[in-house]
Amino acid sequence: MLLEAMLLSAPLLIAAGLVSVLVSLVQTLTGIQEQTLTSVPRLIVVFTVAVLVLPWSVHRLVLYTLHLFTNLHRYFG
Repeated sequence: MLLEAMLLSAPLLIAAGLVSVLVSLVQTLTGIQEQTLTSVPRLIVVFTVAVLVLPWSVHRLVLYTLHLFTNLHRYFG
């Protein structure tokens, strides 16, 4: 379960981290310290990545749920 949670959250976390580093680099180089400049691009990128990986993540969740229900007898002894 923890592996599935890590795999499903990895694309969003990686995208948010990369955008944060890039925006921080641009802010450092230009001297602009606007707070909305850090959050708005991150929200847009995370939303876009979430929409793009949605079919893959739903497929992973369905496979995990089917695997869980087909092997349910193992968990109850």
